[in-house]
Amino acid sequence: MKRRNRIDEERQRAWLSSLAPPRSSRYNEGYERGYTEGLQRGKDTFHIPFQGTSIIIPTFNQAEFLIQCIASIEAHTPEPHEIIVVDNASTDDTAACLQRQSRPIRYARLEVNRGFAGGVNYGMMMAKGETVVILNNDTLVTPGWLSHMLRCLDSDPRIGAVGPVTNYISGEQQIPVPYENVEEMWAFAARHNVPNEGLWRETDRLVGFCLLLRRDVLHRIGYLDEGYRIGNYEDDDWIIRLRLTGRKLLIAGDSFIHHFGSVSMKQLGQQFEPVHQRNETYYINKWDNPYAWVTNMKEGALARFPGLRSGYDLYPSHVLVRDQAGRLYFLLNGQKYPVSGGTVQDVAEATLLSMMDIRQIPDGVQPLSSDQIRTMLDTASQSESAGPGEAADGLLVAGAGGRVYQWSRGTLRPFASMHALNRWHMDHRKLSAWPMDLVSSVPEGDLIIAPPHLDNPVL
Repeated sequence: MKRRNRIDEERQRAWLSSLAPPRSSRYNEGYERGYTEGLQRGKDTFHIPFQGTSIIIPTFNQAEFLIQCIASIEAHTPEPHEIIVVDNASTDDTAACLQRQSRPIRYARLEVNRGFAGGVNYGMMMAKGETVVILNNDTLVTPGWLSHMLRCLDSDPRIGAVGPVTNYISGEQQIPVPYENVEEMWAFAARHNVPNEGLWRETDRLVGFCLLLRRDVLHRIGYLDEGYRIGNYEDDDWIIRLRLTGRKLLIAGDSFIHHFGSVSMKQLGQQFEPVHQRNETYYINKWDNPYAWVTNMKEGALARFPGLRSGYDLYPSHVLVRDQAGRLYFLLNGQKYPVSGGTVQDVAEATLLSMMDIRQIPDGVQPLSSDQIRTMLDTASQSESAGPGEAADGLLVAGAGGRVYQWSRGTLRPFASMHALNRWHMDHRKLSAWPMDLVSSVPEGDLIIAPPHLDNPVL
């Protein structure tokens, strides 16, 4: 009987299909045109942010914590938002758990574990919100968490990033809590999360377990450095870069979220110490003494030439850079010039920057040929014996204690470290040996920092 019913249904569908007019070429043309126009519309509007917050959650395994985190966001975030989960090639049931979610979640799975920095960077590339939150997967957000942080961020345009307080973290963001389990936590959070500007305070450091920033600040500062493996120090690195541009950090003390604490890092077991040691060494080699550089910038260049900086303002002049597509540019006094007639040697000497970074750098008037660039570099190098009055911009100058400077528009700009000099492929250039009293008498310009290392080929 069931088989007869199925046959009857198939005959009925066939009969109805025979009554429908065949799809004409006009129909097909209209369909294709509509699809093409829709696709183009999507491309044209993809870069336009929406009036809300992108919440980026990098994750590696720990599906149970991730799902709890997402549920807390949906329960306690009435503000417009999107959730972006970037899965660092989890081997547990993270993918299956996300597929079962009824909530709208934007989800990307990376082919390898690119660590915290790589996961965050991919999520930042996807983000469309006017504000962005970087959030650990082992957190629970609470009522009022985002609204209080947004109020804090919006209180001063010089604020670059805001963080909440929590029960478990290193530094000033940890506060004493009376609860012993998650069930008791919710009552504490309800009592604590009352709007109170008196609990906002400026700080020198924020931890990346929960970080709120404006989308334009992301564009100004750039991606996290993927030279740090798995996790640890990449958030400190990014915060230093933010502070060097003259922006402030604030702790929104009236916003509390629960943090289970270093769940993914604890999973490393015996691998934790080698990973931590490697990242610490990378951080020290890159920055030497980062907090001294922040103080030096505040008392020096930022005091003499006030105003907020962008990440590219801390890049050197007279260097070749390229994007992921292999396009060559020459950075010259804060502008980028497309390179025409570039050689294989030029590509080898060019430093890789993200496409987002390159888009932010102002364009020069016209392209420069490879020959013109070589002439400028040779001119700067040949003026090694000249003093400030005659030296050509781009000249490298030796300072005390192995410090290296670049002569740029009447100032000497210090390199943060030999790592920075090497990352810009400038370590082979000639150094001018000015007398130390002359070096100390010249105004110090903006610091020169190393660009973030990028592994992901789509950034």
